[in-house]
Amino acid sequence: MEFTTTVPENQQVIESYGAGRFRVSGVDHAGSVLVFPNNTIPWTVERMDGLSADSFAPIIAAEPPIEILLLGCGASLQFLGPDLRSALRDHKIGCDVMDTGAACRTYNVLIAESRRVAAALIALPA
Repeated sequence: MEFTTTVPENQQVIESYGAGRFRVSGVDHAGSVLVFPNNTIPWTVERMDGLSADSFAPIIAAEPPIEILLLGCGASLQFLGPDLRSALRDHKIGCDVMDTGAACRTYNVLIAESRRVAAALIALPA
């Protein structure tokens, strides 16, 4: 799926996603990724049941702080456990969980509004 959107200069935009891949601001990424306003990094999470508090360490450590985390959980919606949701809330990070495609689209909308948002995107199966 490809997207067209207008974002502030020097901000990451998710251009497309597909089986096992993402294209963010002109760069192809294989596997899951963390997309921040200013950079994109690989993420070792492959499934929701592989999440731990440590999975969110880069989000929690981000500067400036992230206010909204969009968690793209793959092809279909799943739930984030209360312990992990609480760990994010303790750092004043709201988390919205949705399928990966919806998370990509929502990230682009929020970054265009200059929101302090990040997307934790689990890649779709290859």
